[in-house]
Parts: sequence; structure tokens; C-alpha cells
Amino acid sequence: MAKLLVVEDDISVRSFVARALAASGYTVETAEDGLDGLNKIMEAAGAYDLVLSDIRMPTMDGIEMAREIARTFPHLRLMLMTGFADQRERAVELDGTVRGVVNKPFTLVELRERVGQALAA
Repeated sequence: MAKLLVVEDDISVRSFVARALAASGYTVETAEDGLDGLNKIMEAAGAYDLVLSDIRMPTMDGIEMAREIARTFPHLRLMLMTGFADQRERAVELDGTVRGVVNKPFTLVELRERVGQALAA
């Protein structure tokens, strides 16, 4: 099954997403912000099937992390999450890198469906 990295600064959201995806059979690792996520991606030499990241986070946000990922691992799939409409607009510049944006709050069914679509793309 696919190996995923969930990058989210809110521990309750990070835990929910990680548990939900692990229950669906995915291997899931987590990171608490974009810098932590970027470090884990670099340490793993990009060996994730999908990175699911919040956009708005301290230290390094999801957009900045996505730009760095695209430079080093251009084929790594990335999906973003946000609860802010203005943040969603920032993801437009990453077309081709980002496989979609999931709006918060989302349901478990929606999360699983969107992750499945991103992995199939």
C-alpha cells in the first residue's frame, strides 16, 4: 500500500488524518510543520507516494514546502488542505505539482476519496 506523509501543525487534525488513512491501509508518517515535513522528505529521498499538507503553518507553510519539494523531487505527489479561501488561491501557482486542495472541514469519506484520486492520478 502507499506510503503517505501528513504535514499539519494542528495535532488534532494531524492525528485524525493519520489515523483515518492508516485505517484505510496506508503507511502514514506525520510532520508538525512544513520544515519538519521537508526534512522528512529529504531524509527519505522523496520516497513517499503522496504528501498531504496543510497550507497555513508556522515556520514553513505548505506552499513554501511544495516549492522546495518540486525543485528536488518534481514527480512527488502533493495534496494540500486548508480552511481558508485566500490560502487556496495561493495553491494555483503550483499547478502540476499539487494534485488538489481539500477544504477543511472535510469528512472521512471525502478525505479517503481525495487521497485515492491523488494517488491514481
